[in-house]
Amino acid sequence: MYYHSSCCLHRRRIINGDVFPMLSEKSQKTNEAETIRSELQSLSDPAKARVLARFFKTGPGDYGEGDRFYGVVVPKIRSVVKAHRKAPGREIRKLLRSQFHEERLSALLILVDQYQRGDDAQKSKIYDLYLASTAYINNWDLVDLTAQHIVGAYLEGKETSVLTRLALSKSLWERRIAMLATFHFIRLGDSREALRIAELLLFDPHDLIHKAVGWMLREVGKRCSLKAECEFLDAHAAAMPRTMLRYAIERFPQKLRLHYLKGPQRIQESGARRQNETY
Repeated sequence: MYYHSSCCLHRRRIINGDVFPMLSEKSQKTNEAETIRSELQSLSDPAKARVLARFFKTGPGDYGEGDRFYGVVVPKIRSVVKAHRKAPGREIRKLLRSQFHEERLSALLILVDQYQRGDDAQKSKIYDLYLASTAYINNWDLVDLTAQHIVGAYLEGKETSVLTRLALSKSLWERRIAMLATFHFIRLGDSREALRIAELLLFDPHDLIHKAVGWMLREVGKRCSLKAECEFLDAHAAAMPRTMLRYAIERFPQKLRLHYLKGPQRIQESGARRQNETY
């Protein structure tokens, strides 16, 4: 869209009703990270930023400690991303290292878009960049919106030991990446990787991993095979964290859901009785 002034035509881009000046092609490629940052800042909402900071647990000792927000919702972030889908890698890296959540998310969504449109060489570079940047993929939404589309997609038809390494990592986010990457295989009707990684994470101490594993198990039952999910639960439900189990059986018929909920409880109660009898 163009706006006329007394001396020249000025080109502007409209994003969600807001007007932004469009730089020359050369300037835009050189300063695209700064342009994206400015567009996100113009969409900022301080009240929403406070809500998001609480929602993503950014307080001292929380999993998102120190993360900062502009208060931009995901649909508006996607609009900004769409306008910069050809951003060069060096500009994406700048955003990936940002202290602001929305900037990191923008960078990751651009990578997803470029991966899906790229050739094999480009996909390999994006995959390598993603795994080299896990320190900045450091909240659950950043993982959930991207891991399946880059890590899972890249590993289709390839050796998957990298998922084992990620699942055994000390990093909470690398462990979640391992589990969420298997969503790509689940969508193809293949549950093997999801069940393998779920078993590795069965005794993980973090609630965010419990939720991720339970979610992927639920998707296995929904998209691949209910029998496969039930066989996994038959083998492991008694030892699974309660949150993981509840997520996994959320869509089961009530009778089947109660079967798994009561099963572990009976085992725990019988174990407690035996312990009391010993004393």
